[in-house]
Amino acid sequence: MAAGYPITRPSIPESFVLILRAYLFLIITSLSWGGNAVAGKLAVGHISPMLLTSIRWGLAFSILLTFALPQVRRDIKTIKANLPLLISYGMFGFTFFNILLYSALEHTTAINVAIEQAGMPMVIFLANFILFRIKVTPAQIIGFALTLTGVAVTASSGSLARLIGLELNRGDALMLLAVLFYGGYTVALRYKPVLHWQSMITVMAGAAFVTSLPFAAFEVARETAIWPDTTGWLIAAFTAVFPSLVAQVMFIKGNEIIGSNRAGIFINLVPIFGTLLSVMILGETMQLYHVIALGLVLGGIWLSERGKRQGAPSASPTRDNLD
Repeated sequence: MAAGYPITRPSIPESFVLILRAYLFLIITSLSWGGNAVAGKLAVGHISPMLLTSIRWGLAFSILLTFALPQVRRDIKTIKANLPLLISYGMFGFTFFNILLYSALEHTTAINVAIEQAGMPMVIFLANFILFRIKVTPAQIIGFALTLTGVAVTASSGSLARLIGLELNRGDALMLLAVLFYGGYTVALRYKPVLHWQSMITVMAGAAFVTSLPFAAFEVARETAIWPDTTGWLIAAFTAVFPSLVAQVMFIKGNEIIGSNRAGIFINLVPIFGTLLSVMILGETMQLYHVIALGLVLGGIWLSERGKRQGAPSASPTRDNLD
C-alpha cells in the first residue's frame, strides 16, 4: 500500500455487536441457571426448598440495596405506577419458579431438572402466538418440536410406555409446572415499564422475598423446615448472586435486544450446562436417553436460530435498550 494512505478496516455494524452482546448475556444466564439446578440438588438435607427460596431472595435484595437504592429513588414514580406488575414478575418468575424447582430436586435428578427447563420455549412460542399472534417460521416450529421431544424423553426416563401413559414422578411434574410459570413470566416481560435495570431487579427481588415468606412460614409450621447449616448458607449465597442477580439481569437485557422468542431458545442451553455440571460436581450418571435428549435440544436451538425472522420488530436492537 502506498505511503501516506491510512489503513482502513471495515466497521462492524452496531446491530451485529448488540446481537453478539445479547448472545453473551444469554449464555451467561444459562450457565448460571444450570448451576442453580446443581445447587438445588446439593441443598437437599442442608436447607429446605421454601427456606432456600426466602433466604436466596432476601440476600439478593440486600445486596441490591447496597448500590441500587439511589436509582430506585430516582425511579420511584414509575415504580409506584407499575407496582402490581413488578410484584407479579417477582412472584411468578422468581418465587413460584424457585420453590417448584427446589422442591422438584428432592424427588428427581439435577440432570432431569436441567433438561426439562428446555420446555420453556414451548410455553413462550404458544403464548406469543395465542395472545399476540406472533408468527414463527417453519424452522422454528421444527426446532420447537425437537426440543419438546427432548423434554418428553427426559421426563419419561426414555420409556415409551411411561411416555404414552403420561406417567411422571413427582419431581418431574413439579419441574414442568415450574416451566409454565417461567415461560409465562418471560412472555409478560413485553409489558415491563421503561425502567432502569437496577430499579427493576431490586423491586422484583424484594417482591420475591416478601411473597416467599408465607411459604417458608408454612414449611416451619409443618415442621418440615431444614434450617441451613454451613453448606446450606454457602448454597444460598451462590444462588443469591449468580442465578438471582447475574442471570436475571442478563436475561432481561437479552430479551430487550433480540425479543422473547429468540431469547427463550437460549434457555435450551441450561440442560447442556446443567447436565455437564451434574456429572462433574454431583457425580450423576448420564444415561443414553439423556444424550438423545440433549441432541434434540441442541438441534432445536440451531434450527430455531437459523429460522429466525429477519426484520422482526423485537429483533431490531438499539443502544437505548441497554441504558
